[in-house]
Amino acid sequence: MFQHRRFRVGTRLRQLAVIGVFMALFSAASCGGDDAVRSSSADEAATATSSATAAVASESPRKPSPTPTPTPVVTTEVVTETEPIPFERVTKEDPTLPTGTSEVSVAGVEGVRTFTYEVELTDGVETARTLIDEKVTTKPVAEVTVVGTYEEPEPEPEPEPEPDGSCDPNYSGCVPIDSDVDCAGGSGNGPSYVDGPVTVTGTDIYGLDSDGDGVGCES
Repeated sequence: MFQHRRFRVGTRLRQLAVIGVFMALFSAASCGGDDAVRSSSADEAATATSSATAAVASESPRKPSPTPTPTPVVTTEVVTETEPIPFERVTKEDPTLPTGTSEVSVAGVEGVRTFTYEVELTDGVETARTLIDEKVTTKPVAEVTVVGTYEEPEPEPEPEPEPDGSCDPNYSGCVPIDSDVDCAGGSGNGPSYVDGPVTVTGTDIYGLDSDGDGVGCES
């Protein structure tokens, strides 16, 4: 609005200057052949023209100043970040647990590693970062699994009964020692008898194994 008004003033001054020049020339012509008057009028006209030109030049619109480019704001700050550390898994033998069984005796826990950075921000936006520290802030705990190794011992075999002085060692069980032994319920006449079956482990001195298969008094 202001520039438009100034432009209108400058136009008006140019119009007035032109009118002044014509008036001066007209005045000089109407005064006759007076050289001094014509010279003075010419000088006045030139002066008026120069003043009008200067006024117009001083009133010409000015160009706006360029907008300065804003300077970026650079700041720094320290930030920390973390990452988990996986825990190990360990297996141990336990002689108190039966073979083939297992259980977790210690639960595993992840550790924590912490990173510290110096971060550069330009107008609030991260443009660079530098690692300045790294350390384990929480150590991981290993998971321990125990595996049983205990085995039940096999039962010991029952010892064979030791023959006493009244049993013949040629037979299993107890065949009496006598002048003759026959199978009970058979046709033998003793004087001693034995209930079968009996196994011949040595010499069948009493003839109890009639068919020679190693077992006497089968029926």
